[in-house]
Amino acid sequence: MPDGPLTGTTLSPWVLRAGDFAPAGDDAALASRTTSEEGEDMDPLSILVVAAAVFLVASAAQAVTGFGAALVAVPLLSMALGPTRAVVVAVALSGVVTALGWWRERDHVVTPAAIRLSVSGLVGMPFGLLALLVMSESSLTVLISGVVLVLALAMSIDRGLPGGPTAQVGAGVVSGALVTSTSMNGPPLVLALHGSDLSPRQIRATLQAVFCNQDAIALVAFLALGQVDATAALAILGGSLGVPLGWAVGDRLFRVLSPERFRHFVVGGLFATAIVSGLGVLL
Repeated sequence: MPDGPLTGTTLSPWVLRAGDFAPAGDDAALASRTTSEEGEDMDPLSILVVAAAVFLVASAAQAVTGFGAALVAVPLLSMALGPTRAVVVAVALSGVVTALGWWRERDHVVTPAAIRLSVSGLVGMPFGLLALLVMSESSLTVLISGVVLVLALAMSIDRGLPGGPTAQVGAGVVSGALVTSTSMNGPPLVLALHGSDLSPRQIRATLQAVFCNQDAIALVAFLALGQVDATAALAILGGSLGVPLGWAVGDRLFRVLSPERFRHFVVGGLFATAIVSGLGVLL
C-alpha cells in the first residue's frame, strides 16, 4: 500500500485516517499536503471530463444495485486526483447520486427502516474512529473484506438473512462504524434490507435515503476541515454532469431485472467490495 500523499502515513485509496490531518501550525506537513497531491498538473477541462466519465459509470452501478458508486469512483479518481481528493469528491458526488435516487424513488422508501438505519449509523460512527486508533489500516481492511466475502457467500447460496428492526439497528451501527473507518458502509445495509422481505425497488430506494444522510454528514465534516479545494470542487462539478445520464442508463437496466437477477447483481457487488478492499492492502 502506498504512503499517504499528505503526511507520509499509510492511506488506502478509499480511506481517510484521522491522523492524516496535520496539526495546526505544522507548515511542513501542510506544504507536503498541497504539493504532493495528484491532479495539480491536470487542466480544468481534463478534470471535468475524467470526473464526468467516472461518475457516469459509478451512478449507473448505483442505479442497478442500490450501492457501489464509491466502490467504482474512488479507485478510478485516485489515479487522477490522488486518494484524498478522490474520497472527498466521491463522498460529495455519492451524495448527489443518492439524493437523486432518493427523490425519484421516494414513494418506495421504507421510512421506518431508513430512520432506524440512519439514526443507528450515528451511534456507530465514533466506534469507526476509535478503530482507526487501535487497529492498523491493513488489519482493519483485511477484516472487513473477509466479513464482506463471507456475507456475499451467504447470499449467493440463499441462506436466510436476519431481518426486522433489531437486525436493521445492528446493521446501521456497523455501517456507521464502516463509513468513518473505511468508507465501505454499503454491505451491512444491503444485507439487512435483503433479510427484511422487501422488494428490489424498496431496497434500492431505502438504501439511497440512508446513504444520502451519511454522505451529507461526511461532506459537512470535509468542509469544516477545509478539504474541498478548487480542484476537488471542479471534479465535483464535472462528476455531477455524468450523474443524470449514468443513473438513467442504470435505471433502465434495473427495471428489466427480475428479483433473482437483482440479487445476483447485488451479490456481485458485494464480492467486488471484498476484492477491492482486499487489494487495498497490496496496493
